[in-house]
Amino acid sequence: MKIDYAGVITRPDSPEVARIGLEVSEWLAKRSIRAELNRIDPAMDVVIVLGGDGTLLHVAWEASRDQVPVLGVNLGNLGFLTEVAADEMYLALETLLVDDEIRMERRIMLSAAVINGATGEKSASVHALNEVVIVKKSTEAMIRLRCWADKEYVTTYRADGLIMSTPTGSTAYNLSAGGPVVHAELDAIVITPICPFMLESRPVLLGSEHKLTTQLLAPAGQVKVIVDGELQWTITENDYLLVRKASKPLQLISSPWKSYFNILRSKLNWGGAGVDLPLPEKVCKHC
Repeated sequence: MKIDYAGVITRPDSPEVARIGLEVSEWLAKRSIRAELNRIDPAMDVVIVLGGDGTLLHVAWEASRDQVPVLGVNLGNLGFLTEVAADEMYLALETLLVDDEIRMERRIMLSAAVINGATGEKSASVHALNEVVIVKKSTEAMIRLRCWADKEYVTTYRADGLIMSTPTGSTAYNLSAGGPVVHAELDAIVITPICPFMLESRPVLLGSEHKLTTQLLAPAGQVKVIVDGELQWTITENDYLLVRKASKPLQLISSPWKSYFNILRSKLNWGGAGVDLPLPEKVCKHC
């Protein structure tokens, strides 16, 4: 991959990660690559994110808007999105510089806005790589959420809330709420109710071309709309939340050594091991 100009994003409030960011910038400079800390420029060839998944989520929309590829290095805890481990960082960067056939994944993002039920005014849009969540305050009764896909009525959920997730976010809050794991490169949106009143109220997987509208019904107090872990709006009775696929995906550079399922096995402890089991050669020739 030809790289002349790179951004290095570090996890906020971490002196150790800030120090590593300076080291990475110096490493790039020694290879005649211009590097800037904690800034994204549309002219950049790559953005290197040092931190955890939260750090990557924080810059995902800006990087996708400018269509700058992102390489995530996990200096946090879980690391579904930041696939490269700390001890693999410089080897991954060396591979990035010499390999013209790196694996680039296009991860869809969501765009969300709120329509005020009283005035009809629409808010500015915000964007999510993982999910958009409507959730009640913990001490309040269940809320009712009427939902449409495009102009077709889906159902009215009676639950503690509702998650609208990308495939990338299917392993986040969606998974905790009983939603399915969806392969990260699928073009889809998952709707998952949080603690629904009716057990038959199951998650729904839709094509990403659908535009989702959710109305908060009376009686209800103030309900929160959280986008990728950050509170964006507080909505009240008869307000509408609009969610759709964002215009541009995030270009995420995959780890050279780990497949999607390898990461799932290691992070979710599927089968108790993260090692790959190759398909036997006598079977491979028929695949």
